[in-house]
Amino acid sequence: MKPYSAERKESLVRRMMPPENALVSALARETGITEQTLYMWRRQAKGRGVAVPGDGKNPESWSSEDKFAVVLETAPLNASELAEYCRRKGLYPEQIAAWRAACQAANANAAEQAREQRHQSKDDKKRIQQLEKELQRKEKALAEAAALLILRKKSMN
Repeated sequence: MKPYSAERKESLVRRMMPPENALVSALARETGITEQTLYMWRRQAKGRGVAVPGDGKNPESWSSEDKFAVVLETAPLNASELAEYCRRKGLYPEQIAAWRAACQAANANAAEQAREQRHQSKDDKKRIQQLEKELQRKEKALAEAAALLILRKKSMN
């Protein structure tokens, strides 16, 4: 594999990021660098926690992982730093605020979902007990019916 300078790698990874959101296939055609290499660089950048969609999508259709990475990157920023970040990335502060709220709501819903799941589990256990009781009752009735049939056959002979 041909060695590429860190500046070259950084430049191409930046092009995969907003606001340009260049497609990996388009960058590969333009630069002559293989798609596999570009995907590897993108994966390495994602491993460092950088939001790099690189799929040409607008920010609203990014994966939740990429949105969460942006929320983490912007968490310590004040309003002016956030505005600068948004200009650089081609985002709106309102988008980031909505993503942050969604992350917070997801965590709040996790507790609610766990409580709901415990309640559902309790209901399921009760239902299982009822069904097992009913099954036992029916098995007894079937055994009784079978015994009566056997007795009836014996009395006929």
